[in-house]
Amino acid sequence: MMENNDLCLEDNLTCSDDKIDLLNEQEAYNLADFYKVFADKTRIRILHLISKEEICVHEIANILEMSQSSISHQLKMLRQANLVSVRKVGKHVYYQLADNHVLDILKNGLDHIQE
Repeated sequence: MMENNDLCLEDNLTCSDDKIDLLNEQEAYNLADFYKVFADKTRIRILHLISKEEICVHEIANILEMSQSSISHQLKMLRQANLVSVRKVGKHVYYQLADNHVLDILKNGLDHIQE
């Protein structure tokens, strides 16, 4: 009978009795859900664009050559994920990244794929 601190069969490593600090089910679900928002190239392009400057839907649609409706739909998802924030001036709504964490996620992802 093998004890927890006996050698692991495959790697000849000593197994530890230490508990590994795992994410609980809810944290894992929430994190997976968060990263799903980044799994769309249009949303990534929007995030990258508004990381440069505050911008309105009309300008985003023109730059990305997409309909305002499509852009608005994607921005709604980004707002729901708390990745972008809005500033209203009269009838115009300007979008910006919600905070520097979002910019860090984008930069880290780009760094990773460009290695």
